[in-house]
Amino acid sequence: MRETELMLAGYGLTTAEIFYRMPDHRNVLNTFVWQEYDLAPDYPALFRFIEFWQEKIEGPLHSVRFTHRKLIHPGEWRNVVGEFRLN
Repeated sequence: MRETELMLAGYGLTTAEIFYRMPDHRNVLNTFVWQEYDLAPDYPALFRFIEFWQEKIEGPLHSVRFTHRKLIHPGEWRNVVGEFRLN
């Protein structure tokens, strides 16, 4: 789906800051920023990504901080037909 269709379907932009330990240096924390359109309050895309990280990436997770924002609400969208030009 396109981004506008996702937003009209109730999706919002989820941004996660992932803190993880370096595989060779366990005392060093690094960060990774992840963004995707996701559905609150279950966040299926975020949890799929975290599961992928735990299965495939060597750097163990330390913590995850995330925020979610709906950019367009279904009630805010109007289809405008026509155009006015002012010279």
